[in-house]
Amino acid sequence: MGTASYVLRGTETGMVRTFGSGIHGAGRALSRKKAAKRFWGEDVISELAAAGIRVWAHSKRGIAEEAPGAYKNVERVVEAAVSSGINRAVARLRPLAVLKG
Repeated sequence: MGTASYVLRGTETGMVRTFGSGIHGAGRALSRKKAAKRFWGEDVISELAAAGIRVWAHSKRGIAEEAPGAYKNVERVVEAAVSSGINRAVARLRPLAVLKG
């Protein structure tokens, strides 16, 4: 919610090494349950607002479960995919809003 998203494209190396499969997210560093215990929905909303990101959600717990700190560092994950030759970065997108059902 609070980190960049990337558009990546596959490479010939990726086709050979991973059958054309690339990364599709940073991956969780904490389970939903652990994230809900560590983060507070209101705090996450405030931190995102301070970064200029608006949040609309059904529940505060859902926001806590998906807090940016619950995920691995996307910059490092993308760098690993790019440096290994599996993917090539096309664009980096900055979040403006988050909608959680």
